[in-house]
Amino acid sequence: MSPHNYSDEQLRLAARLYYVDGLDQTEVARFVKVSQAKVSRLLALARERGIVKITVAEYEPRDGTLEHQVRKAFGLDTVAVIKVQDRAATEHTRSMVGHFGAPLVAPLLPKNGIIAVAGGRAMRELVQMLPGDPERRLKVVQAMGSIDSSVGPVDAVELARAIAGRFGGTFLALNTPAFVPDKRTRDAFQKLEQVKTIFQCLRETQVALVGIGTLENSVFVERGILSVSDLAKIRQRGAVGEICGRFFDRNGKECDLPWRDRVMSIGLDQLRKIPQVIGVVAGNDRSKAIAAAIRGKLLKSLVIDSEGAADLLKHN
Repeated sequence: MSPHNYSDEQLRLAARLYYVDGLDQTEVARFVKVSQAKVSRLLALARERGIVKITVAEYEPRDGTLEHQVRKAFGLDTVAVIKVQDRAATEHTRSMVGHFGAPLVAPLLPKNGIIAVAGGRAMRELVQMLPGDPERRLKVVQAMGSIDSSVGPVDAVELARAIAGRFGGTFLALNTPAFVPDKRTRDAFQKLEQVKTIFQCLRETQVALVGIGTLENSVFVERGILSVSDLAKIRQRGAVGEICGRFFDRNGKECDLPWRDRVMSIGLDQLRKIPQVIGVVAGNDRSKAIAAAIRGKLLKSLVIDSEGAADLLKHN
């Protein structure tokens, strides 16, 4: 039957039975005298004709109390604390932070200018949800070289490329490994014109989007770049966290480690000079690292889940 052959009276009956009386579609079909397969179509038509108008009570995804407490305790510019259920799975927490954090991050990005982008699983969720804006003309710079040859969806190169696509911008790749064999190799890379161009752009960056890593949950160990024994040595030197492959101590100062001279990424001193550095994190397993990054003035703003924010306050 053509949609035009269903009368408003039929649609009102179907809608009343389903939405008000709570009957299932089999029962609705019996009352309206149509096949069960057609009930969904009737309900859709009821919405199209304005017979059914669905309203949803406003949901506030942010925890304003925790935001105020974190902002006051740590002196950050902007804090977005996304509410999550107690003991939620990590994947769920990342999805919530990305979905509700993206609309809050978008206005912090410049209309025209340069942004630096690091990798991370929470960052990926946020990047996927960033609303496109063709009016922006951004240069999006990869903030750290590639971790290994098997580039994954959470790596800086893919996330920076995705943001450039959403904003009609230009993507600038740092075509080097994240870690090179030694200082001599790093210095040779930095003399290449295309690499010098990237680092010049990083010095002119207006906004940086970064994740904060921990020694307990290191992508570099997971991907075989650093060994467990390497990580033990890094921990012995006082490291509590990592941003873009650079390990820092509880005061946010870069640790004096051999790896410091091998990493190809934005420097922590450069990061401090950027007007807006937004940390995007999910979970309560990295509070010590986040607190250290804030003490070291490596972050200006923070997007985090409610469990992570509550735990962060313990490290003030």
